[in-house]
Amino acid sequence: MRKLFFFLVLLFISSHTFSQTIIQKDPQIENMLKDVSADSLKSYISRLVNFGTRNTLSTQTNSQRGIGAARQWVLSRFNEFSKQSGGRMSAFIDTTRLQKDGRRVDTTILLGNVVATLKGTDPNDDRIFIISGHLDNMRTDVMDRTGDAPGANDDGSGTAAVMECARVMSKHSFPATIIFVAVSGEEQGLLGSTFMAQKARKENWNIEAVLNNDIMGSNNSSETNITDNTKVRVFSEAFEVADTGKAALNIRNLGLENDGKARQLARYVKETGERYVDNLQVVMIYRNDRFLRGGDHLPYVLQGYAAVRITEMNENYYHQHQDVRVQNGIQYGDLLQFMDFEYLRKNTCMNLCNLANLAKSPSMPQEVKIEVKKLTNYTNLSWKAPKTGKVKGYYILMRETTSAFWQKKIFTTDLKVDLPYSKDNYFFAVQSISEDGNEGLPVVPVPAGR
Repeated sequence: MRKLFFFLVLLFISSHTFSQTIIQKDPQIENMLKDVSADSLKSYISRLVNFGTRNTLSTQTNSQRGIGAARQWVLSRFNEFSKQSGGRMSAFIDTTRLQKDGRRVDTTILLGNVVATLKGTDPNDDRIFIISGHLDNMRTDVMDRTGDAPGANDDGSGTAAVMECARVMSKHSFPATIIFVAVSGEEQGLLGSTFMAQKARKENWNIEAVLNNDIMGSNNSSETNITDNTKVRVFSEAFEVADTGKAALNIRNLGLENDGKARQLARYVKETGERYVDNLQVVMIYRNDRFLRGGDHLPYVLQGYAAVRITEMNENYYHQHQDVRVQNGIQYGDLLQFMDFEYLRKNTCMNLCNLANLAKSPSMPQEVKIEVKKLTNYTNLSWKAPKTGKVKGYYILMRETTSAFWQKKIFTTDLKVDLPYSKDNYFFAVQSISEDGNEGLPVVPVPAGR
């Protein structure tokens, strides 16, 4: 009898131990990630390299060489992918005519972004999520429009990631809309992304997140010779450029200098990416971009959108903005041979799982408030249901004021919660959760009555 009792106790413990779910993954997203192919990524970049140059100032009349031919080829691939979308995906080249500016544009040009839109299935959900990479490239001299410039990594890698996400995701449907874009003019001064961001603001697009991918497919650094394909960086702004005056004062009063839209998106990218992609650490960098440099997410940030830059951990400057040559025994040039396509596959998967999780989530909870009428060691939060999406419940996120990441998640189906944690010592946010467990972006509460 005693042996039977111990056996039952052990059985109870083991059954509960093995039934625990440590990390919850969406099976649909997992299946999408299995479809991402290193070979597909390599084929895209090989074709891009074969256009000789993709300088924004290069020819647009040659069918085999230059930025014009490259744009048409990316468009053709998007159109091919759209055939498997059930009519949800459409693609075009969005153009604008630019005059010479006396800096990096010395003649009138037709600037074109290749845009594929996977329309959301919920007619009431106007949210847009964007993934971008830049199609153009450069030699040592940014004005050199005729010489060969392979551009395998900068930014063939980002463009390939956009294309592969479009290929895989076009087979699936999402409540919200996803836009895949290969922009032009990055090397000439972020021209294509500025055109698109300004258009989005003028037309009042409801963009909730922009994932900009630039230089993300090589695993080693120049000078230091570090080789590592297990880390990728995500750069993010601390708070919005428009947060001035009363808004800036409120940020200071509440200690929210580290909680702007882009920074919240970066935390989301890290948590979701590491949840779904094995052997990949997403390293948050508390800068809008690399030291005194810029990328195509910046125009979106300036327009008030949440946008981040995703870049390889160790950059090799021998293979960026360089004429192809051998000098002092060093091979220069952005050549295909320096790519790590398994690393690029992981980084592409990291983008895809974030896009899918966001586009499947309900919209953000509304009017998230924190009660401040009286002094208390409790934190009292309340909010309203999101405008769109079927909600299973909400996560209350918590972290200490010194923590970079959310440390605790508390699930509730209510629209308010009373927590035995002091608002003096923690930051809080609220996320909407879909019936499949997909989290939306977190919303930081504002004081009730203000």
